This record gives sequence, C-alpha cells and structure tokens, in this order.
Amino acid sequence: MNVENTNTTNDTVPQSAVNPEASTDNGATATSPEAVEENLLDQLHNDLEAAKDRVLRSQAELENYRKRAAREIEDHRRYANLPLMHDLLPVLDNIERAIAAAENTQDVAGLLEGVKLVSRQFEEIFARHRCLRIEALHLPFDPHLHHAISQQATDEFPPNTVVLVTQSGFQLHDRVVRPSLVIVSRGLDAS
Repeated sequence: MNVENTNTTNDTVPQSAVNPEASTDNGATATSPEAVEENLLDQLHNDLEAAKDRVLRSQAELENYRKRAAREIEDHRRYANLPLMHDLLPVLDNIERAIAAAENTQDVAGLLEGVKLVSRQFEEIFARHRCLRIEALHLPFDPHLHHAISQQATDEFPPNTVVLVTQSGFQLHDRVVRPSLVIVSRGLDAS
C-alpha cells in the first residue's frame, strides 16, 4: 500500500515562508519578500552595530588593562628597593649614635666596637637581600669576580692567586655588583 503525502512542503518550514501570499493565523496576508529582505538587512545591520560596539569595548578594556599594567610595573620598579631601605634605616640610626658617642667620649675602644657592630649589621642586611661578599683572598684570580690592580712577586702562593684584597667585591644573586680589587701573585722569576 503506497500512501502519498499530498503536502509537498516541509512540515518544519512555516507556510508563510514557502508561500508569501499565504495568510497568517489572524487572517492578514504575510509580508512581501522585499519586506522580509529589509527586515533581514535591519537585523544584520543591528548585529553589525552590536559587534562593532563589542569590539570597541574590548579595545577600550585592553587599553585600560595595558595602562594599569604599565602603572603597576612602574610602581614596582619605583618601590622595589623599599624593603632594602627599610632594613638600612636602623643601620643609619646606629651610625648616627656612634657619631654622637664619639663626640661626647674619648673611649676609642668602645667606638671601634660600635662601628664593628654597624659593619656586621650592614653585612647581615646585604646577605638577607642576597648581596654577598665575593671571597677572593688566597683563591685563584677570576676576572669575572676580581679586578687586579697590581701583581706581587712571591713564592708563597702559586701564580695568579689573590694575595691581598684592597676592596671587597659584592655579588647580587649571580650578578657582580662590584668586583673585588685585588693584588695577584706572580712567580719570582717573572719580571
């Protein structure tokens, strides 16, 4: 038994879309194809305007983010040394106390002990901030860490050994802040 479907249109497509002349539920005639196209163009225009608005808002948000990030980076750079300065202020206070004590007393031994304490306090702060003294005395000369200011003929140490440190060097993490100024040994036969 072969039953033919007499309705040739797809059931999911409204009749008014297939036949623009078909009447709607309320009995009025459907819109013409030109009106449908105009409605579609209006909708596309509205969608385009909404998309442009979203793009502009996104660009503005991105620009605001960039400015905010730049301000935060600048603030970080500007105030990066704040913990170091906070740690150094007590050392400055102790130096001022030592100066005041030196002006009011003749006790040189006490003054010397006070200055040594301030020096140790400096070293502790440097170490806390990962700025360490470069060890050099009696070690092989390393041009990356040391700056030779002179050579000294000696048979006490092998050639190219640091025999005297005239100024200590410091290293922040793995970067040299200041190289050690050193005097390096050379053999007695070298002139």
